[in-house]
Amino acid sequence: MNFKLQIWRQKDRQSKGKLVDYEARDISPDASLLEMLDIVNEGLLLKGETPIAFDSDCREGICGTCSLNVNGEAHGCDHPGAVCELYMRRFRDGQKIIIEPFRLRSFPIVKDLVVDRSALDRIVQAGGFVSARAGSAPEANSILIPKQDADLSMEAAACIGCGACAAACPNASAMLFTAAKVSHLSLLPQGNPERTSRVLKMVNAMDAEGFGNCTNTYECEAVCPAEISASFIAKLNREYIRANWHTSGAE
Repeated sequence: MNFKLQIWRQKDRQSKGKLVDYEARDISPDASLLEMLDIVNEGLLLKGETPIAFDSDCREGICGTCSLNVNGEAHGCDHPGAVCELYMRRFRDGQKIIIEPFRLRSFPIVKDLVVDRSALDRIVQAGGFVSARAGSAPEANSILIPKQDADLSMEAAACIGCGACAAACPNASAMLFTAAKVSHLSLLPQGNPERTSRVLKMVNAMDAEGFGNCTNTYECEAVCPAEISASFIAKLNREYIRANWHTSGAE
């Protein structure tokens, strides 16, 4: 398969970037989009040109590192899944493909397709520690947790922190990410001691990082590789109201 590419190139944070035309030729339909970029980079290196910088790690849809916009969609057209799971057979032979970094103020571009997503790390760090014992696994029945709560907690904990929710949101909101991180602990007894302070600190950190608020467009849910439900945003709002109620001293 052959493709016409337009790829964002930007030397560093201070430089102006632009879309640059490339060709990808003789690409296997079973190659992933990242493998296609590897092949393009091999050609650039042979010509003595600077390869295209992009992030990747596991390439199995687990780590969330490979965040890209492909033809205007966070992670491309094959949802649910990360861009490392987007295979070239999903495109037409000869199709034009535009590849860009995530575009929001909270994720500044480092180089080419690489963005700094450490704002998400700072939101998690703001939540602080968990005081519950985290050593060897306890006996399965020593802490009784309703199955519904355990299932919901696992669903929220599936978030891979890729930032696609914020990249797809017209408000650049990180509410789905923050909601997932708050919810998976607030649903479990181990997360209860810090439940109130955690949500307040994480929401404040999210706002400080410049993310927008949620207006229920559901783009976040549509592009999430882990299929995390937007209903967790409602839970985050309830947790935030509850925490403000408790800290205000209301009975």
